[in-house]
Amino acid sequence: MKQAWYNRLRWKLFLSHLMIGVIAISVLIAITQLLTGVGLNFFALLNPDTADVPFAPVQLPLNDEYLRIMMRDALIVAAFAALEAAIIVSLSVSNRIVGPLHVMSTVTRRLAQGFYQERIEISGNDELAELSQNINQLAAALEQTEQRRMALLADVTHELRTPLSTIAGYMEGMLDGVITPDQKTFELVLHESQRLQRLVEHLQMLSHAEAGQIVITPELVNAGALVRRAARQFQPQFAQAQVRLVLDLPVQLPPVWADPDRVNQVLINLLSNALRYTPAGGQVTIRIRSFEGGLLFTVQDTGVGVAPEHLPHLFERFYRVDKSRARASGGSGVGLTIARHLIYAQGGEIWAESDGLGQGTRFLFTLPYRLGATSPVPCEIPPALPAEVALEQQLVA
Repeated sequence: MKQAWYNRLRWKLFLSHLMIGVIAISVLIAITQLLTGVGLNFFALLNPDTADVPFAPVQLPLNDEYLRIMMRDALIVAAFAALEAAIIVSLSVSNRIVGPLHVMSTVTRRLAQGFYQERIEISGNDELAELSQNINQLAAALEQTEQRRMALLADVTHELRTPLSTIAGYMEGMLDGVITPDQKTFELVLHESQRLQRLVEHLQMLSHAEAGQIVITPELVNAGALVRRAARQFQPQFAQAQVRLVLDLPVQLPPVWADPDRVNQVLINLLSNALRYTPAGGQVTIRIRSFEGGLLFTVQDTGVGVAPEHLPHLFERFYRVDKSRARASGGSGVGLTIARHLIYAQGGEIWAESDGLGQGTRFLFTLPYRLGATSPVPCEIPPALPAEVALEQQLVA
């Protein structure tokens, strides 16, 4: 918000200095006039013959010296009075400036010590008030970051404890002879160890992503080929879960500027997430459309859907709409967070949409055309294909 000129600190300082000068001069003049008047009255008492005669010449030989002494004393007293008034006004003005700065210094020192709940209460609409609001916003951001850090530690501890406890429990049971060391037991222990390994890998990648250390090697890539590659990888899982995977791709797609491996990683994450929350008999559709700045990818499922209050938090690390169900299905809780960082690193955007519970979910992300390239002509969209043959024809193409 643009401040009015009279609310700016520089003008307040200028006006305060001007006011100090005016007050000092006013006091100087007033005291001088007062003392001069007193001296002249005293002089009239010493010269009764000239009291009623204007501009009467002085008859006493010491009158000139007396007047000089009187004026000197009057100016000295007036100067000290003016100086005292200027000091009082200066202290008042400086306290209005130094006071808030002292409060800010105290609060920032407390913030540096880790007391992120500290806030500054300074009224007004000048630069100091604006600075205090900025410090309060910084403190709020630090407090939220600290809360997320504590939540992250708690979530990581819980996520690591679950597979470790399972592995330790089965191993102790086999050592004590309570559990028979058969193939099923070994497969369960292997599954938990793989889950633990995936979580560690995801945490490592999340750490690199949030630190901006993910290596992106963009190139001109065929978006349709990327989608078909991801679909082939997931086709056995979809067939086993009895969920149809449909590709809705234009015949011709302009290339985009992206890292193919990172895009494949995002698609795998979104497909895995869609398969996890889509019941048997459902459908997952991958769609690509072009727009002015690039390509829009959509992964849409007919699954359980997401309530509106959860949508803004889906890409937060370890955030789960249904924690028990997500943990049972093997989700790490950081996949969408990693996907967001990967898309942002390639100049795109990613978000989620849902019409509500039971209405399915749509995950959308964009990838830009190469910078400086001519905007392509919009793609021709082929007629809709039956769901049963759409995947086969797209994969064969």
